[in-house]
Amino acid sequence: MTDAMEAQDATVTERVGRWNELAIRWSERVHAFHTAAAPSEPPPPKRLEELVSAANQCAVGAAREFDRMGRRPVSTELEARACELGIGLEHLGLTIGTVLHDIDLRELSTDEVRFVRDALLERKVVFFRDQNLTEEEQVTCGRWFGTLDAFPFGHPGENPYVLEIVHGDQSPGTENSWHTDVAWMERPSLGSIAQLVAAPPHGGDTLFSDSYAAYLGLPAPLRERIDGLHAVCDYRHMLQGRGTAALPRDMADELAEAFAFGVSHPLVRTHPETGRPTLYLTGVLERPGSLHDPETGEQLTPGESAAISAELNEQHARPEYQCRFSWTPGAVAFWDNRAVQHYAVSDYYPARRVPRRVTISGDRPIRDRDREAEVAEREALAR
Repeated sequence: MTDAMEAQDATVTERVGRWNELAIRWSERVHAFHTAAAPSEPPPPKRLEELVSAANQCAVGAAREFDRMGRRPVSTELEARACELGIGLEHLGLTIGTVLHDIDLRELSTDEVRFVRDALLERKVVFFRDQNLTEEEQVTCGRWFGTLDAFPFGHPGENPYVLEIVHGDQSPGTENSWHTDVAWMERPSLGSIAQLVAAPPHGGDTLFSDSYAAYLGLPAPLRERIDGLHAVCDYRHMLQGRGTAALPRDMADELAEAFAFGVSHPLVRTHPETGRPTLYLTGVLERPGSLHDPETGEQLTPGESAAISAELNEQHARPEYQCRFSWTPGAVAFWDNRAVQHYAVSDYYPARRVPRRVTISGDRPIRDRDREAEVAEREALAR
């Protein structure tokens, strides 16, 4: 080291030392001021809403959802049933995501089917390790929870109800945006059951975000503004411009005519089984500038529509609402499309990653405020 460099280092060290001395003196003064100004009696505790910024209500949304859950990851009743059935529970997030251990999806009893369904309703997404289902076994498993929907635009497996999502060195991952499956359908799927049949050596996780908590964490004025608003869901733009998966325009137009793209869904839907409101923004499938109120006929301006969509899309990306699942070969995820959005991380290129998915038929999203009020009253009495 040269003399000039040593002199420069000494100057920097001296400057940092003076700054730290000043910072320490001021921290003592500020602490003394707050101590002297503190009331003799401690003030009553504030609610969480009063402790955080009105512009950043993420902690509020997660806390409100956890409070609705009885401040427990699962209900005492579900926990007792898990113990009776010998099923282990590994919770991944505060309000979302649980791995169910010691259960075989190939040989579910009636009680186990009911348990998985109830766990799905409480935890929004459930996971299973080391299942290694064949296509037929996966289809059979899906049918225990309802009828299945075929998917017309992807890579089918040997069974027509199986969708394989194949990525590798000539097909990088494209599902790395927040979305809920098949929202372009008039009756989007209840849920999806996916198994990873080819895992990359690193990466390829999937994130899931709690749509109940995302709704509860919205600022009150925004919740009021989107009440009753719909968005138009359209798969058309997904059929072109996607590398090797792109379709020629004439085939894309023919598909659009066959499947009548352009379905209107509410931004906030009432979950048909829990009766609670959930943020149902459709993310990448939303037609830009399509927000409208079907009851009043109001069509939002393109600017307001884009601004609201952008703010809502940020909600699911908040880590406070999420869990993250690291796949292993043979692992299975079962998620409730009415209560979560998901994001497949594309950080594994050029490795191969192949999930195999079946989707369970659902119903048309609606907003039922009367039912939501009944559920809220019942939950308040229970607390």
